[in-house]
Amino acid sequence: MLLYRIIVLVIGYFCGIFLSGYAYSRSRHKDITTMGSGNAGTTNAFRMFGWKAGLITLLGDVSKPIFAIFLTWLLFRSREPEGVRLLQLYAGLGTIIGHNHPFYMKHFKGGKGIACTGGMMIAFCPIEVPVGLSLFLLMTALTGYVSVGSMVGLVSFFVQTVLFGELGLLNVTETYRMEIYALSAVIMLMGIVRHRENISRLLHGNENKFSLKKKEGTSESWRKQE
Repeated sequence: MLLYRIIVLVIGYFCGIFLSGYAYSRSRHKDITTMGSGNAGTTNAFRMFGWKAGLITLLGDVSKPIFAIFLTWLLFRSREPEGVRLLQLYAGLGTIIGHNHPFYMKHFKGGKGIACTGGMMIAFCPIEVPVGLSLFLLMTALTGYVSVGSMVGLVSFFVQTVLFGELGLLNVTETYRMEIYALSAVIMLMGIVRHRENISRLLHGNENKFSLKKKEGTSESWRKQE
């Protein structure tokens, strides 16, 4: 199983390194990593290029872990029928790492992995999606901060994974249940750490609120904001 864990991490990583927001910006003869927050994720794509770019980026980022998890199931459902669920979560983790740290980007900087985490929830445990999505939308609407909604959604992913695991709804054997919980905690903490600059701005009261207005350009007021 150790070798299989490594294999699916690598599969996930290479699924994750395609950044749809970056690809969209290059199709517009721009570089999203030099615009706004410099982040290649959904929020910055929406802010810089509008709803169409945001939607394309969102769909692209959500689809990556779904593909990686499905491919893992195809490859290992017969080889490791009891451990395939664990391997699927490793594939999701690999996708998030690839999305956040693609090897070909400067400083290995990609997105923050929130849409990828959402896609992983859809493929790994879809019953988590309604609560996670509702909390994300509610907290974003109440506070005006995507970062707050994202972090609350990450915490809900971990809490729900443990809860549904204890209720026997994850279809995971006892052998791998604690490892599933540990991986879920790692995914949650990775996402929160990626928001450390947002946390600092929230504490200092200078985090930018989400707006439906497009902000195409490279204004310094949006630099490092997301």
